[in-house]
Amino acid sequence: MRNLKKYIESGIVENYVLGITLPEETLEIEEMSIKHQEVRAAISKFCLLFEENVFANAIAPPSIIKPELMATIDYMERLENGEALTFPPLLNENSQIDDFSDWLNRADMKPLAGFNDIEVKLIGYTPTCTTAIVWVKQIAPEEVHKHEFERFLIVEGTCTIHISSKTYDLVPGNYLQIPLFETHHVVVTSTMPCKVILQRVAA
Repeated sequence: MRNLKKYIESGIVENYVLGITLPEETLEIEEMSIKHQEVRAAISKFCLLFEENVFANAIAPPSIIKPELMATIDYMERLENGEALTFPPLLNENSQIDDFSDWLNRADMKPLAGFNDIEVKLIGYTPTCTTAIVWVKQIAPEEVHKHEFERFLIVEGTCTIHISSKTYDLVPGNYLQIPLFETHHVVVTSTMPCKVILQRVAA
């Protein structure tokens, strides 16, 4: 019988748990784990240590990720259920809230009751432009865009958008475009959620 201690300390256990053993090594360690409690224990111990390390070093994703993902799923389901593709106008300094009334007045374009800090409803998508209605209760997290311009048209509520060292206080009807490579975040200044038309346009 081979020396179990040397076998366990050879790195085979770690490689097996990480899924990088060769097929013949995988077969061997699985057979060894059936025969030897020490091998099973070593596998369980490393699994536990690996899990603890993963959680200890986990990085929380930006708070906008989940709302954007859920909005994408919702949009795809709406299209699958027969909703026609629509093409909202490009936002610019002359844009008016009424330009988006077809979407803003829809009964299904409402945030979910009790949403956390951010809610998103997609209303248009092309490979070069994404348009959404967004509700923000308190803060939209800091981000920077390298390949797309982010544009805002305030519909309801008020907010302050911080772009690098500059701040812009916005009220309904105001438009703002975020420059490329500029760190920015949004702070809501009204008691009600700030509702905006948000558009991301390929640079």
